[in-house]
Amino acid sequence: MKTLAPIVLFVYKRLDTLIETINALKRNKLAMESELFIFSDAAKTENDKEAIIEVRNYIKSISGFKTVTVYEAAVNKGLANSIIGGVTSIVEKYGKIIVLEDDLITSINFLDFMNQALDFYESTEQVMSVCGFSFPYKKASNEDVYFLNRFWPWGWATWSHQWRSIDWEVSDFESFKLDKIAQKQFSFLGSDVNEMLSKQMNGQLDSWAIRWTYHIFKNKGLVLFPEKSKISNEGFDEFATHTVGLKDRYITTIDNTLQHDFKFTREIKINDYKQKEFLKKFGLQARLLNKLKELFFKNF
Repeated sequence: MKTLAPIVLFVYKRLDTLIETINALKRNKLAMESELFIFSDAAKTENDKEAIIEVRNYIKSISGFKTVTVYEAAVNKGLANSIIGGVTSIVEKYGKIIVLEDDLITSINFLDFMNQALDFYESTEQVMSVCGFSFPYKKASNEDVYFLNRFWPWGWATWSHQWRSIDWEVSDFESFKLDKIAQKQFSFLGSDVNEMLSKQMNGQLDSWAIRWTYHIFKNKGLVLFPEKSKISNEGFDEFATHTVGLKDRYITTIDNTLQHDFKFTREIKINDYKQKEFLKKFGLQARLLNKLKELFFKNF
């Protein structure tokens, strides 16, 4: 294996899930050999200040990694600016990066999978990102991976040459807005993507991920996923800042095997079966059903 990718962890005010995230990550056999960079955003409101202090006290005590470097923002940057700035600063220095947030629980082989995937596909221009999360689809090949054209932001990785090429201003949005064919093609990634991009550009959303997703789409890129999920998201509760929706929609089976070497493929194409299954979850009908469930439980 080449040099290990640095791990970048973004934290805000969730001490309970953050502790779980760190404990799970430390169980990876590559943790002790990996550099960990932690970006702590400042409080958005007065009500968050005490929680931020508790989080910052904890992250200064973290051990179990090759090095631990903490960056504390003096003012609130928001999720999108925090991630864009933090990822850019680290990936430009190291050439590749693994990214986590403070409510993600990793499998014991998460770092093995991400580092091996980064090494294997580093020179494959069409592969623009690696994701650690996967829905529990039926296995449809002998490989340990599959490709989709939709990015997923729960435990992911990329390379500097892919990241630096993105246009964060989405300067072609006005022309895209008038291009019905392009919008229809974009909607093949999920019925939610056009709406999210529009909200982002209208200032109604603070998302780096929809812009990264659009960039991958525009460049005809693909995203690598593991057959067995290496991530479980524990951020679905009343304390979550950005994660919304019913957790049962995102339930997966996290990899609990002792596998540490993975089989990758040089056949760079979308897995049709997985793509159809993914779109079932993010088609218009599924999203409407989820909204109805949310309203029901909110008013119950």
